Amino acid sequence: MAHYNTILHQLLQLVPRHVFDRTVAEEDADKYVKAFTCWNQFTVLLWAQIAGRDTLRDIETGLFGQSAKLYHLGLPVVKRSTLADANRDRPYAIAEKVFYSLLERCQALSPKHPFRFKNKLHSIDATTIELCLQAFPWARYATRKGAVKLHTMITHDGDLPEVVVVTPGNVHDLTPAKQGRFPILPDSIYVFDRGYLEFAWLWAINEAEAYFVTRLKEGLDYEVAGQHKPAAGKGVKADLLIRMWGDASSGKYPQELRAVVYHDEEHDVHYKFITNNFTLAASTIAQIYKARWKIELFFKWIKQNLKIKSFLGTTLNAVMTQVWVAMCYVLLLAYITYKTKCGYTWLELSRMLQTTLLERMSLIDLLRLHPSQPPPRAAPGDPQLTFSFA
Repeated sequence: MAHYNTILHQLLQLVPRHVFDRTVAEEDADKYVKAFTCWNQFTVLLWAQIAGRDTLRDIETGLFGQSAKLYHLGLPVVKRSTLADANRDRPYAIAEKVFYSLLERCQALSPKHPFRFKNKLHSIDATTIELCLQAFPWARYATRKGAVKLHTMITHDGDLPEVVVVTPGNVHDLTPAKQGRFPILPDSIYVFDRGYLEFAWLWAINEAEAYFVTRLKEGLDYEVAGQHKPAAGKGVKADLLIRMWGDASSGKYPQELRAVVYHDEEHDVHYKFITNNFTLAASTIAQIYKARWKIELFFKWIKQNLKIKSFLGTTLNAVMTQVWVAMCYVLLLAYITYKTKCGYTWLELSRMLQTTLLERMSLIDLLRLHPSQPPPRAAPGDPQLTFSFA
């Protein structure tokens, strides 16, 4: 009978360890550490994410009860005070660097967006996670409320998170975008809701030779400069050229914009979209904005399935560390599904991993359990799934 490491051990083999170790060295994060290293901390936080443990005591008790299955990971006895100190003191940049390294690998495998155009498509939005203001005084949201806000950009190639910025809840959605935290790449299309409608930022996107699609706010003054094209396509009521009025708009965006008036028959609602893309069909502009719903589904998924609504520490560093480890787990799920074409959704795969995390079995055997897909194959001569990073 073949001998296998646990599923958790095999998952950790997918983490780019060279990136992790290099960042630890750059941050000097393991200085003076005697037993509980940064890698031990990352292992415990990843285990907690997958296993669904959301308190320090729960993690301590759970690991103690499974200690016989964890010796191969090199974990010492984990005390909740030790883990709390590590989350407070060790820089979150370590997990952040791992996230972006994983992202590169996932993007090389991810499926393309479903549209016929070749432009890269990105959605930008933010979601709020409420906190206790007394425990998180730095995360002020209102007079008596605390919260953190996850500002996120996803790529529609695989619906992957590609930028995540964590701020106190009172930071405006647009602030990270205006600070340049979301890279704007030429020829890409960026879609966002009306909360991001600030004409100076729209002009910055235009100057970067990229495109945007958003909704027009009610009450903004503009004049119709003419018809862009005859209204064509299901639901398209008008395809116009417009110029903005007023110093707050025309002075910041001096060129003409394209306005698409669209009727959503399902909800019986009219929408006005504006864009600087004058090439795509008006119906495609409407469908691009409709695709923005993918980022809302992403927020719903992570809130329901990741441990990011309760935190293991009250400092900004502890919160950021936990968020970045959670995002790393999302990319591990994506990498496995894209690499093996196993047929599982992220939710199905995460539930299977949760129930088999410390079982000694091959990950490839676990993925073979899907009834409707051909089994993924291991490398020749190797019974385990060998797609770890170099």
